[in-house]
Amino acid sequence: MSKTASVPDQDALKRVGARVRQRLESDPQAYKVPTDAAEIYAIGDFLSGEECRRLTHMIDAVARPSELHETAYVAKFRTSYSGNFDPHDPFIKAISRRIDDVLGLPANVGENIQGQRYLPGQEFKPHNDWFYTDQEYWKLERKRGGQRCWTAMAFLNEVEEGGHTHFVEIGASIEPKPGVLLVWNNATVEGVPNEYTLHAGTPVIRGQKYVLTKWYRTRKHS
Repeated sequence: MSKTASVPDQDALKRVGARVRQRLESDPQAYKVPTDAAEIYAIGDFLSGEECRRLTHMIDAVARPSELHETAYVAKFRTSYSGNFDPHDPFIKAISRRIDDVLGLPANVGENIQGQRYLPGQEFKPHNDWFYTDQEYWKLERKRGGQRCWTAMAFLNEVEEGGHTHFVEIGASIEPKPGVLLVWNNATVEGVPNEYTLHAGTPVIRGQKYVLTKWYRTRKHS
């Protein structure tokens, strides 16, 4: 995407980015990953051990082969299992509100929380969370809340080996630690989708990996 061309939702991405940045920088629990290329923060002990265990069981109940942007499952690109939690479940609502509060964003701009499970050999190859606005699916996503601004991902279990979240362009590899909430801005401070947020879920070598993810839009999500 050319940085000189008109960028959909640029003003909103810039505005929301500044709002969340201020919130996180004033949070003593938020650790900023040391890079100037992207805004990535980690909050330790966001979820308790009991909450993590409960969420892994809930993921097992909803998991199915993962999809990409409303399209059919793409073999060998995203080989995990995933499923959306019931947004009306009181436990899920409480977790969701806590994530909203960390970022300082209203609940109505957040997508439903999704749970993911990776078995040995499964992975999610390098990708960006923001939408490519030259693709056909953008026509729908533009109406459903616009561009994704921030991503929140919580690790739910110890992985015996592998399963890191690897920011490819930055060279930062985040080891999955249960209870840690990882959040990042999918845009630059100027409100342009940030190429440096390219990331991968590296293959699980031994054990299983459970995570939950919540994406936020620039406008009310529907």
